[in-house]
Amino acid sequence: MVLQVVSAVNNSSLLQPGFSLLNFDRHVFFFGQKGWPKRSCPTGVFLLDIKQNELKMKPAFFSKESCYLPPLRYPALCTLRGNVESDEYQYIIHGGKTPNNDLSDKIYVMSLVSKNSKKTTFQCVEKDLSGDVPEARYGHTINVVHSRGKSVSVIFGGRSYTPLAQRTTEKWNSVVDCLPSVFLIDFEFGCCTSYVLPELQDGLSFHVSVARNDTIYILGGHSLQNNTRSPSLYKLKVDLPLGSPAVTCTILPGGISVSSAIVTQTGDTEFVLVGGYQSDNQKRLVCNTIVLEDNKIEIVERASPDWTPDIKHCRMWFGCDMGKGSVLLGIPGANKQLISDANYFYILRCKGAEEDKEEELTAQICSQTSTEDPGDSTPFEDSEEFCFSAEANSFDVDDTDAYNEDDEEDESETGYWITCSASCSIDINTWVPFYSTELNKPAMILCSSGAGHWVHAQCMDLSETMLLHLSEANVKYFCNEHVDLNKVLRTPKKVVHLKKQPMKPLRKKTTMKLTTTVKKSFLRRLFE
Repeated sequence: MVLQVVSAVNNSSLLQPGFSLLNFDRHVFFFGQKGWPKRSCPTGVFLLDIKQNELKMKPAFFSKESCYLPPLRYPALCTLRGNVESDEYQYIIHGGKTPNNDLSDKIYVMSLVSKNSKKTTFQCVEKDLSGDVPEARYGHTINVVHSRGKSVSVIFGGRSYTPLAQRTTEKWNSVVDCLPSVFLIDFEFGCCTSYVLPELQDGLSFHVSVARNDTIYILGGHSLQNNTRSPSLYKLKVDLPLGSPAVTCTILPGGISVSSAIVTQTGDTEFVLVGGYQSDNQKRLVCNTIVLEDNKIEIVERASPDWTPDIKHCRMWFGCDMGKGSVLLGIPGANKQLISDANYFYILRCKGAEEDKEEELTAQICSQTSTEDPGDSTPFEDSEEFCFSAEANSFDVDDTDAYNEDDEEDESETGYWITCSASCSIDINTWVPFYSTELNKPAMILCSSGAGHWVHAQCMDLSETMLLHLSEANVKYFCNEHVDLNKVLRTPKKVVHLKKQPMKPLRKKTTMKLTTTVKKSFLRRLFE
C-alpha cells in the first residue's frame, strides 16, 4: 500500500465531505459539490483530470433526454450491469442531502453516452417507484444482487429527519436512524418491497456493504439510538424465484466495529477496508483485506501504509473510493494555516505494482463514505474545499473547457446559517419559516455598509411588506448596526442657493371712493 501526498494549490468551492466519485471508462468523475450548480457546470458533475502534477476539474454534460440531478451529499450508489458478464454498466444513485439540507427519496440511473478529449456526456434518468418506497435518507447503502438470471437492488440503513408529527422547536432538524428494513427494488417494473428481518434489530448508518452474486455482507455502522458501532457481520441472501423473492439474514462471527470506513476493490474477489472510526474519539488506522468466495467471507488484517503524523494526530478524516484499488483521503488542515479550514489530501493505492492491471471487476461494491464526526451525531456543517495537485499518471484529456473556479460564487460569506449580528437568533436546529416566501432557508438581505455583508431579514425586524419592497426597489439597505453609522458618515448634499432677483415695485392703483351722495346721483341719472 502506497500513500501519496496530494498538495492543495488554491481554494475551491466544490470538494467537501460527503462527495462521491464515479468511475466511467477508466476515468474518475466527481459528484456532490458544495452549493447548487452554477452556469460554468450546470450538471454538477466534473471529470477529475490529473495532468502535469495538477488536478483540474472539467465540466461534464447531460444529454437532452436527461432529468435534473441535484448535487447530493452522502448518497448511496453502486454500479448496475445488464448481466454479470456485461462490460457496460450504469450507476444507481439513491437518497442524499441537497445544498438546502433536504433529504432526497428519489433514485437515479446515470450512464455514459459519449466521451472524447473535448466533452463527456451522460444520461441521467429518474426511476419511478411504486409499492414500499424507501423514505428519504442519507448514510445508507445500495447493492445489486443476481439470482436465477434476474437482478434487484437492495437498500439498507441510513438516517432521516424526525417525522413532522414528532418534531419540536428545539430539535426541528434532528435526525434519527431509519428502521432496519431491507428494501428490494425491481428496476424493470419499478416495484419496491420491504422486509423486516428479526436478526436486524437496530438501525445502522455509515456502514459498509459488499455484494457478490446473490449475497450481501454488511459490517460496521453507527447506531444513533444506542450510540454504538456494531461489531456484527450480517449476511443477507436474496433468492429470486418465479414467485415472491425470499430474503434471509444470518449473523456471522468476525465482524469489525467501525463506522464511515471506505472499501475499494483490488481483485475479482478481493476488497480492502480502510479508514473510519472505531470509537467516538478514535480513528481506525488498521486496514483489512476482505475476500469473498462462494458463500463465504474472510476478513484478515493487512499491513497498513506508513501514515503521516498529520493523519495519526488529526481528529477526523474522510474520503471516497476512486476505483481500481485507489482511495482519496482528506484530513483537516492545521489551525496555524492562513486558511483555518484547509484540508490535506492523499491518494492511497492499495494494489501492488504487479497487481495494478487494467481489468474489469465483476463483483458489486457499495461503501458509504461519510465524514461522520466522532462524538457528534448531527449532520456535518459544510467545510472548505480545494483543488489539488499530485504526482500521478495523467488522464488522456485536453485542457479545453477545464473548470474555472472564478466562475463560481463565494458562498462562505453568504451562508444562510451564519451569525449575522450580535442579536442574531437564527439557528439551523430550531428555525422555522417566518415569511411566506421562505421554504427551506431564512430570507436574507445585503447590508451595503463597507464591503457589504448579509443579514437575516427576521433579525432586522423587517416586515414582509418592507422586505418585498427592498427586494424590488433599487435602493441601498443598511442593517440595524450600521444604519446610524451610515447617517454620520454620509456626506451632506450640497445645497444650491438660488439667486433671488430683486422684485420691481408694483404701481399703486388709484381707486375711486364713491360717496353715498355720488352713488345716489349716478343711479338717478341711470333710470331717467
